[in-house]
Amino acid sequence: AVVQIDQGLDYRLPLFRLMAKILVEYEKGQESLYYPWLNSVPRQFYNGVSMTKVCYSCLPPYAGWLTSNERIDYSHFAMALRQGYVPLSQDTIRNKEVVKWAYNVALTRFHEVWQPERAKLIAPMADMLNHSAEPNCEITFDYEGNCNVVALYDIAPRSPLTISLGDPTNPTPIFAQYGFLPTDCATIFCKAMHLDPQIKELGYEFNELLFQTQTGEIAPKVWDIFLYEILQNNDPGSAQQFGMACQNNDEGTKEQYHGEYFTYTLDALKQHVYSILSDAENLTMKAQSYDINSHPRVPVIVAHNQLVSQTFTMTAALLEQMG
Repeated sequence: AVVQIDQGLDYRLPLFRLMAKILVEYEKGQESLYYPWLNSVPRQFYNGVSMTKVCYSCLPPYAGWLTSNERIDYSHFAMALRQGYVPLSQDTIRNKEVVKWAYNVALTRFHEVWQPERAKLIAPMADMLNHSAEPNCEITFDYEGNCNVVALYDIAPRSPLTISLGDPTNPTPIFAQYGFLPTDCATIFCKAMHLDPQIKELGYEFNELLFQTQTGEIAPKVWDIFLYEILQNNDPGSAQQFGMACQNNDEGTKEQYHGEYFTYTLDALKQHVYSILSDAENLTMKAQSYDINSHPRVPVIVAHNQLVSQTFTMTAALLEQMG
């Protein structure tokens, strides 16, 4: 079904199966063995799928891109249901609130396994462990489908049991998928979405392009992507040599280029940081202008934007000290 609807993106199929299972059990009502669990999961979500156009308009580009992608993925699944690929009643399929609820339950509570085949699974109770950047537990499934929660080290009495829900270096994807902002993140993505072509050409990943949330410190590869764009626009030959140095981890050549073009890279980074700061401030003010009763996701959006502002303010201060 999803292969037909989503142009071959069959990697979505495990999540679709899980959502369909939840809807099938929902239709059984109290006769479902999963009824106590289904009755305990949240009814309201704050993630990208649940956000409105107003919410998206209050987010910086990177967060807006991630949350919009979550919404697009959901729309493909809802379309597959309407095509009749799952034996559900029309009342259920037409109930947009129920369908979105089932999708969000699947999206925010699954655990992915790869053996004996790739699948997304939910084990009631185990799905209630909270997130931590330094988790004390991990969830495993054996080949018979039994779920085990394993302590990673000795856990003190009365301590919460935690797992990792995502990359601790970058809280925005967790915000987009789960609808909360981790409070223990040490870094955030530098938000240089306009340099996505350069990031891909150098073979870099978003989790390498970070600002420290406590100090504003800039990861070295952030400097690389900004200098790479400058060279591409002004000296293609040097850009090719610098790009090869980045790809081959030739730190000597990279240092030479950074020294020669430091002033230009510094100016480009300053422009970027101050642009993001201005956007974050304006977007936060816009979000705060909405009634929280009509837009209950405003607080988490504001918290996200404020984390960006606080981090980038420290980064700006460091850049000013450099020249």
